[in-house]
Amino acid sequence: MIGIYFSGTGNSRYVLETFLGQYDESAKIFAIEDENVVSHIKNNEEIVFSYSVQYSNIPKMLKDFVDRYQRLWQGKKIFVIATMGLFSGDGAGILARQFRKYGAQITGGLHLKMPDSIADVRALKRPIEQNVELVKAAEKKIDIAVQDMKNGRMPQEGIGLLYHLAGLFGQRLYFYNKTKQYTDKVKIDTGKCVACGKCVELCPMKNLNIEDNIAKAGNQCTMCYRCINICPTQAVTLLGKRLVEQGTIEKYL
Repeated sequence: MIGIYFSGTGNSRYVLETFLGQYDESAKIFAIEDENVVSHIKNNEEIVFSYSVQYSNIPKMLKDFVDRYQRLWQGKKIFVIATMGLFSGDGAGILARQFRKYGAQITGGLHLKMPDSIADVRALKRPIEQNVELVKAAEKKIDIAVQDMKNGRMPQEGIGLLYHLAGLFGQRLYFYNKTKQYTDKVKIDTGKCVACGKCVELCPMKNLNIEDNIAKAGNQCTMCYRCINICPTQAVTLLGKRLVEQGTIEKYL
C-alpha cells in the first residue's frame, strides 16, 4: 500500500500521513509531482489518495494527472480522502468516478473538513483556535474511520448518487468553469516582491519564475494557493486583491 496526495497548504498531506500512520505505518507517501510517483503506483495494488477539493471539483492539475496516466489505474484498489474548507458533497466521489472510469476498484471514501487555504478572500476565515479544533476533529474522524476499516467496514462518504447530486447542485454546477482550465489570474505586486524565489520553488505547475529580479506568473495556475500562503511579503494574490490571512497546516498543529 502507498499514499498519494495533491496538497496546496499541507492539509491533504497531513491527513494522509495521519491516516496511514494508523492504518498501515509501513506505507510510504508521495506527492503527485514526485518524479518517481508513476513507478511507485505501478508497483502497488492498494492506494490511498488524498486531495483538496476545489468548488466541489477536482483541481485541474490532479485531473490531468489521472487522465495522463489512465492505464496505471486498471485493477488498482483505491480509497479516496477529500479535504475541504466547508462542504463538497461528493469530494471523494468525483475523483473516485474518474479512477473507476479507468478500471480502478474504489474501496471507499472519507471527507475531512480542514482550515481554509484561500488566503486572499474573507470567506470561511475562522479564528486560529477554531482551525486548531477543526484539525483535532479531523484527527478524531480519522481514528474512527481507521478502526472501522480494520473491522471490515469501509467508509463510503462521497460515494453514491445522493452525494453526487449534493456536490453537483451544491457548488460544481455553478462554478464548473473555475476548475475546467488552468488560470492566468495570479497577480504579483511588484512593489512587494523581493524575488526570494520561494513561490517558484513550491509551485507544482512550474508556473512562476524570476525575471528581471521580480516574480512573474504564467497561465498554468492550478489554484493550489501554495505561493500565496508562503510568500513572505504577501505579494501574490489570485481571487482577491489583498491578503486576508496566510496559513499552512503547520500553523494549526
